[in-house]
Amino acid sequence: MSDGAGTAGSRRRGDELERAILDAVWAELAEHGYDRLTMDGVAARARTSKPVLYRRWSNRVELVMAALGRNAPDYREPPDTGDLRTDLVQFLGGLLHRFDDLPMDAVHGLLVDLMRVPELRGRFRGGLVEHGPVNSLAAMMHRAAERGEIDPARLTARVVALPLDLLRDAFLIEGAVPSDRVVAEVLDEIVLPLLRAPCGS
Repeated sequence: MSDGAGTAGSRRRGDELERAILDAVWAELAEHGYDRLTMDGVAARARTSKPVLYRRWSNRVELVMAALGRNAPDYREPPDTGDLRTDLVQFLGGLLHRFDDLPMDAVHGLLVDLMRVPELRGRFRGGLVEHGPVNSLAAMMHRAAERGEIDPARLTARVVALPLDLLRDAFLIEGAVPSDRVVAEVLDEIVLPLLRAPCGS
């Protein structure tokens, strides 16, 4: 099978082929979950070949991480509205709804696999911290500290990641994407009071 689908005239290259492959990964996750996702299945759905996949990604962990990364918000440009709460609401809303086109059981299965598969968990954690949502939270919070909104002494690694930790726990416990009300409660009752309280108080 060629790099693309059908005849040579319809052969896909570069970005077009990669989009087709990552669309196929997302569809396979939705239909089968991570546990039953295979390189064969992705190749067949994308109408390409396994060698084409392996030229870009060495295994299914890398393939799934590429698909998840494509569906992520743009972490390089976190919101900068001049108000930390507004920034956080906008950013967390985009993050929470990145899986809206996956069935909920597929999302749950992926989270279970993140805990069960060390390599997948390690890659996912690296994506959270390195140029991921934790870095974006840190950027928004440090800007707020420079504006005098919050106490910069509060910005430890654990506190910066707190919104993600609390919302992930809410998702796991409730079995659904946290609502706007839950996001507001997490921010207004826990995260922002903690960030605004002087250290030692």
